[in-house]
Amino acid sequence: MKNLHVGILVETEDTWGRNIVESVCRFGQKEKWTLLIGPRNEQGQLSLPRVWGGDGVIAAFRQPSTVQQLKQLQVPVVDVSSTLKKKDWFARVETDDRARAKMAVEHLVSRGIQHFACYAPSIGRYSDLRATEFKACVESAGYQCAMYTLDGQSEGGWLTNYAKAGQWLAKLPRPLGVFAGDPYPARQLIEICALDGIRIPDDVAILSGDDDELLCNVATPQISSIELASHRIGETAAKLLKRLMSGAQVSLHTRSIPPLRIRARQSTNLLAIDDPELVRMLRTIREHAKDGISVAEVANACCVSRRTLEQKFKEQLGRTPGEEIRRTKFENVRRLLLDTDKSIESIAYDSGFASGASLSQAFQKYFNETPGEYRRSR
Repeated sequence: MKNLHVGILVETEDTWGRNIVESVCRFGQKEKWTLLIGPRNEQGQLSLPRVWGGDGVIAAFRQPSTVQQLKQLQVPVVDVSSTLKKKDWFARVETDDRARAKMAVEHLVSRGIQHFACYAPSIGRYSDLRATEFKACVESAGYQCAMYTLDGQSEGGWLTNYAKAGQWLAKLPRPLGVFAGDPYPARQLIEICALDGIRIPDDVAILSGDDDELLCNVATPQISSIELASHRIGETAAKLLKRLMSGAQVSLHTRSIPPLRIRARQSTNLLAIDDPELVRMLRTIREHAKDGISVAEVANACCVSRRTLEQKFKEQLGRTPGEEIRRTKFENVRRLLLDTDKSIESIAYDSGFASGASLSQAFQKYFNETPGEYRRSR
């Protein structure tokens, strides 16, 4: 069997890229591929050497020059980014932007946010669809979303245009939930708020559309983020490239991989609700959902009638106390599935379910997959 040569043109400057490269390499080593990882040209840009005569490439297309070079090679290519427009000659595996937007809005709404904004300047790291989907999801939930726009790249470009971004923030209502394109603009927002005396998360809660262990954790306050299934994207791309190198046709369909979860940190650690009684109810649910607390027990713990409890949730949050309890319980289950190697039975016990079977049945009804499938696929 021929020893296949595969090039990997994916930046490893962030967690997303490193995870993808790691997964591709792990798969490639099993397949006995000869891998060329991150070659660069004289300008320091990712680029394949002219003498390279490989069999396939996995790339994150961010520069048109990369697209042009790979098209000329006439080898199978899988793109793992959605930054540039899809062409019919290469395959694509990407994050499901609609699922990401839904996850972001649900997280911010659960914090009591009713005013939304999106800060996702065109910096060549993601497509405009990331912001478009967030805005659409906010509006479908019955709210409005302010969009940051930058005419050209004047005033020093996106990394130093603090004045324009600060002026934009100053005009928006508070408390405000801001979805940032990824950790880079999210970190910039943190710095802008610090300069302008804007409190995070009390005045502005910030959620990054992607996670990076370094950037999100060293910021002050730490940045909440959406953890993407980057390992799964890398593995899926590698499997797809294997089929293409075996003669399969390129599909016009894009493989969309849903995000894993919210990594809640300090930048969204608030309950932006004026009603102290409702805040107490929400905190009671978050503290005791894993204990199997019922709606009646929440009402008793907060010294209110069940009717008052139901009414406050419906009028101010648009959902019932029962829905909030279920959402909180399942978020805890998903965290345990991803962060621990506990058995389903043990997770059920820790999350307020009677047994592993009852957890599996309820989880599948809620997410359309079993806990085991969720853990394996991620």
